[in-house]
Amino acid sequence: MTEYRLLVEEAYGGYRLDKYLAEVIPDLSRSYLQKVVREQGVLAGGRAVKGSYRVEEGEEIYLQVPEAVIPEIVPEPMALDILYEDGDVILLNKPKNTVVHPAPGHYSGTLVNGLLYHCGGSLSGINGVLRPGIVHRIDKDTTGVIIACKNDLAHRCLAEQLREHSITRRYRAIVHGVIREEEGVVDAPLGRHPVDRKKMAVVREGGKEAVTHYRVLERFFGFTYVECCLETGRTHQIRVHMTSVGHPLLGDTVYGNAHSPFRLEGQTLHAMILGFVHPSTGAYMEFEAPLPAYFVHLLEVLRQGGNRPQK
Repeated sequence: MTEYRLLVEEAYGGYRLDKYLAEVIPDLSRSYLQKVVREQGVLAGGRAVKGSYRVEEGEEIYLQVPEAVIPEIVPEPMALDILYEDGDVILLNKPKNTVVHPAPGHYSGTLVNGLLYHCGGSLSGINGVLRPGIVHRIDKDTTGVIIACKNDLAHRCLAEQLREHSITRRYRAIVHGVIREEEGVVDAPLGRHPVDRKKMAVVREGGKEAVTHYRVLERFFGFTYVECCLETGRTHQIRVHMTSVGHPLLGDTVYGNAHSPFRLEGQTLHAMILGFVHPSTGAYMEFEAPLPAYFVHLLEVLRQGGNRPQK
């Protein structure tokens, strides 16, 4: 058990208990903390309270959180679209609706399950048993290039390149609205949404530096096809940044418009190009994942007349 003894600060006076706990223990989700409150109980001022309880300034909150039980991650045979592989790294073209690594609710069918089977367990262990080999990740509904490392030396080298922002990451996206300028830069820090902890948001105070460069490739009636280049790599960066400038990604129901004239599964975002310095040879290498079929078809539809529904 992990024990938490918290003293409610003035800013949190009047918060619901579950919301307060999610704010001050950001490593745990609000839903999980609600489960802890129900099953383990919480003391506020020495008395047992429920999740709907309103905390008071200066009140002591005490709770015990059970240690997480990490399930065994089982290697699974999977049809991996391998773009390149050697003794240090493996690059994959991730399909849509695929989770990169195991997490609550997704302990099988992830790329990591397939990588463990394909690589025979030969993956770097720096990120722990749930994310072996994983240096970076892309969203479940984002397609394109992702790299995994087979040993710790390669992992450290790639992680350092990520920290230095020296890895090339170019995405293709279709956004709502017609962007007038040919290119632009969104320089806006990102952090957890102040209300919905599952979402990210532009956070001016306390957010992490985030920079996205974008360039117009084609304009259509009501939409724009763009290339986005990441200078930093924050969670949901492109999705939040493009929404912040009034051009949310087509198909993004979390940060954008839930109404779409097309039948889509998530945002139209593709990690097309990944470039890096190889950890052993020192040579710069660049790999490209072709646009998925749905994306190509969508572009054809837009070129033929815009936003007619797909049949």
